[in-house]
Amino acid sequence: MDMKHHYLRALFVMVGVAAIVANAAAAPKNKEKGRTVPTYGWATVVNNNDLMPPLEARNFNSYNQPSVNLDGLVVIRARSKGGEGGGGDGHGPTHGIYTRDMAVDNSEIVSILDRTKEVPQPNNAHYPPTNVSLATFIETPSFPRIDMDSDTIAIRGNHQPVWIYTPPEGDETRAGTTGLYTNPFGPMITGAAKLGAVPEFSFFEVPGLPSGTPFDVFPGAPSVTQGNTIVFKGNYTEDGIGRTGVYYRELVEEPIPAADGTLLSPAGGTLPVVLIANNTSTLIPGTDTVFGSTAPPSAAGQRVVFAGFDNEDAPTLGGIYLAALQPQPPLTTLVNIGERVPGESRDDTFNGLGEGVAFDGRFVGFWGAWGKETKTVRLYCPTEGNRDRIAYCNQTLVCEGTGVMLGDVNSVCDDTTDPNYSSNPGERICYQDKEVPVDQGIFVHDIDTRSTRIVAKTGGQFNEFLFWNYSGKTPCVGGGHSDEGAEDDGEPARWRSSAYVAVSARVGATFQAAFKARTGELVDRVYAEPVDGIYLRKGPGPWHGQTIEPVLDTTMDGQTLDPEAPAGSTINELGLEREGLRGYWLAVSAKMGIEGGQEEDDMAGIYLMALP
Repeated sequence: MDMKHHYLRALFVMVGVAAIVANAAAAPKNKEKGRTVPTYGWATVVNNNDLMPPLEARNFNSYNQPSVNLDGLVVIRARSKGGEGGGGDGHGPTHGIYTRDMAVDNSEIVSILDRTKEVPQPNNAHYPPTNVSLATFIETPSFPRIDMDSDTIAIRGNHQPVWIYTPPEGDETRAGTTGLYTNPFGPMITGAAKLGAVPEFSFFEVPGLPSGTPFDVFPGAPSVTQGNTIVFKGNYTEDGIGRTGVYYRELVEEPIPAADGTLLSPAGGTLPVVLIANNTSTLIPGTDTVFGSTAPPSAAGQRVVFAGFDNEDAPTLGGIYLAALQPQPPLTTLVNIGERVPGESRDDTFNGLGEGVAFDGRFVGFWGAWGKETKTVRLYCPTEGNRDRIAYCNQTLVCEGTGVMLGDVNSVCDDTTDPNYSSNPGERICYQDKEVPVDQGIFVHDIDTRSTRIVAKTGGQFNEFLFWNYSGKTPCVGGGHSDEGAEDDGEPARWRSSAYVAVSARVGATFQAAFKARTGELVDRVYAEPVDGIYLRKGPGPWHGQTIEPVLDTTMDGQTLDPEAPAGSTINELGLEREGLRGYWLAVSAKMGIEGGQEEDDMAGIYLMALP
């Protein structure tokens, strides 16, 4: 692989962190914008000039937010351009999971899996039946995560049914269309799967329910800790009602015995899934109310944190909880709905908490809202991405096979006063209006001192911390749909909001938090010329004594981040996830382009730096 464009990485290795600290202190002026722009020593993990291993037939093209461990191993989900197909022969798009060890000079980009790779055991299915290869992955629909203290990663994967069996007195059955996959012992193995109804794989079933109850889907991104333990959210059905919970499973390097005596390997043994909390029987601490919802967890060491509420859309009870990795552990409340907001008046209490919680074993980063004042934000249906979801959002999804046209009933498509209205359904862009809290912020809770501190809030430097995405499963598939239809978690398509924060301990009781924020003015319910950025704040310390430092934002020259970005380009997209900051490593995704230029001339990639 041509490593010429990774000279920033080599420079970092040679001169060390001290030089990067000196660079950061230089902070030259961006004369055009009149803003102070810190000059960090960014290293390119991968960009659009790199070929995707192992075939190196296509270039990388787009990326999800990366995760990084304490040793600088970066894991990403990425895609190439291309038409229909799996991409294994170079004639279709390549979608996959990749790693790069940024602590090693000129390290290679490593392919972990893509849509040509066989799903790990259990797997006895062939598509078509004459195919020598076992069932392969269709999609890895969420961002990958990595253990803070090891090289073990965890991903979610969708695929065709992987196990064919015949139940007693039954017909041939196929099972296992989704699962969680990890590599604690080297090769990828199955950590959890929709195989709990298969008698020989009962260790995959939902614990505490009638034997043979399988998980339906595994929403969000699974967490991984202790090198061999996955922690995840799982949805299941009980008496016809959809349920959810938080679970973990410890993996051991042992084969799985099949009913015919075959030992399936490589595999993670047969230890069962363990319940932490669910919305079937687990009470919200301090109440007699069962959880109504639970969110995907984050784990570090032997502990896990997760958000849970009585009603995820309008919570009156619930909060963020800490638990040990043990069966049905006691839950420790870290932050509560109704708890006073630090730094605000006595009457200001949290009435909203984010589901995406960052955790490094001591510090917990999260989004929170308070107050009664709201603002209306208009969200237009996406114009790029999965075609079925775009059509469903615009109420023009024609179901394959039936010809029935379906659409999101919450979308507004007949507003003739809207600038995106068209009498031609194929040309219009529908919208939905959402009420968003005016008072919101990013916070960090210290488990050891039991204190919560504010990192950033609206009303001054920032206007918004919530970012929206239209995602989920459409009620049918349309003609000519792509394989990216598998990029869902089984939950209905709708607008979802997320806040992005990552936190990591520094020396002693100090921490640093990175977060994404928006600055801009709402004009007719749409942000006019918004500036999105990734910012850094160190703590603890007095609110007015802390400096919020802009790391990157969408006013900065693209070559500030990537010298291979087009001359005159500007950063126009930035991504951060909850495991993007580990120790002193900060990993982000970014896209750079020239206003009015062609998309094929844009640059995008994954970038890493060592913080001072």
